[in-house]
Amino acid sequence: MDIAIVKYNAGNIYSVENALRRLGAIPVLTDNPETLMSADHVLFPGQGEAGHTMRYLREHNLDTLIRDLRQPVLGICIGQQLLCRHSEEGDTDCIGIFPVDVKRFKPTSHDEKVPAMGWNTIADLKSPLFKGITDDDFVYFVHSYYVPVCSLTAATADYITPYSAALHKDNFYATQFHPEKSGAVGERIIKNFLDI
Repeated sequence: MDIAIVKYNAGNIYSVENALRRLGAIPVLTDNPETLMSADHVLFPGQGEAGHTMRYLREHNLDTLIRDLRQPVLGICIGQQLLCRHSEEGDTDCIGIFPVDVKRFKPTSHDEKVPAMGWNTIADLKSPLFKGITDDDFVYFVHSYYVPVCSLTAATADYITPYSAALHKDNFYATQFHPEKSGAVGERIIKNFLDI
């Protein structure tokens, strides 16, 4: 199985590569269009700032390439947000697979810290990603922006407001949390993605 990780100016890509290797997969980290188009599965992970990252993707034509992928694609963290239509972060137009806009958390008390960082439960699971995962399993989040609950929500989480912990549309899957940092639950989610 050929597994490709989109190489772009985002942090945290190597932890995803290591998580795949722990499962016995040998991914290639690449921005080569032919390699990405021909891979069996593509992962689009990362951490970063939406405006800066989208500029890089557009300059390298990776935004249109990602939109044209037909194999299973998994966006992680900012990868989920960039697959949406627009982000409040930098007032940024994104790739537009998911027709929903990314919002910034607005704390309502001093207890509500942004970024949201740490372990939280997921619920309302509706995707092959979550085979063998149960409501109230814990996964690891680090984010200041969120995708509201919508018709494409595949899992929910709650911090300040209920939001989309995962999305699914056609061959595109996405998680706001980091499966590569979520222990055995996250490892199962990555394996489920590779089994799609």
